Amino acid sequence: MRKGKLFIKKMVVGGMKANCYIFGDPETKEVFVIDPGGDYHRIRAVLDKADLKTKAIINTHGHIDHISANRYLGYPIWIHKDDAMFLQDSKKNLSSLFGFNLKSPPATRLLEEGETLEIGDISLEVIHTPGHTPGSICLKSDGLMFTGDILFYGGIGRSDFPHGSEKTLFESLKNKVLIHDDNTVIYPGHGPSTTIGEEKKSNPFL
Repeated sequence: MRKGKLFIKKMVVGGMKANCYIFGDPETKEVFVIDPGGDYHRIRAVLDKADLKTKAIINTHGHIDHISANRYLGYPIWIHKDDAMFLQDSKKNLSSLFGFNLKSPPATRLLEEGETLEIGDISLEVIHTPGHTPGSICLKSDGLMFTGDILFYGGIGRSDFPHGSEKTLFESLKNKVLIHDDNTVIYPGHGPSTTIGEEKKSNPFL
């Protein structure tokens, strides 16, 4: 994990206002697209305007609002192995709740706990944080963490969807997320950024 400048572009996409992040190395212009949950044309425009080289899409989990633009962008898709089936199952990815059958292309790489994902001279650590879904992950780099739908500013992820588990979600928060430095900046799947320290102090669910 390199200290120094990082490229982070946040975009609020789709009808459920999910956060999509373009993250990478400004020197090499290599990036990951994290959770492209809609508005693929806007995502594509940012990538093209800055002449960015997309290595892969990373889905922090397999719900509709985080995977909807996968099929339109055409990049390799990486997701935790326990959520791989969500990509093509409308009940698991929740699209059937909204009356349609969303299918993403299948994953090209199945992620696991502890893997290191390289992007230019930067790396992301895969942290398996089940509870919202079985294969939910956080992505940790120097001083920051992308938390998907497990931890938000003033909130935590839902566990009442099919395949969710409240007990497992709280175990993930306690043992995998809140153990990191209080100054770690949290980039969540919805809403504004925060820090681990701020959430320890003021998040009513914690």
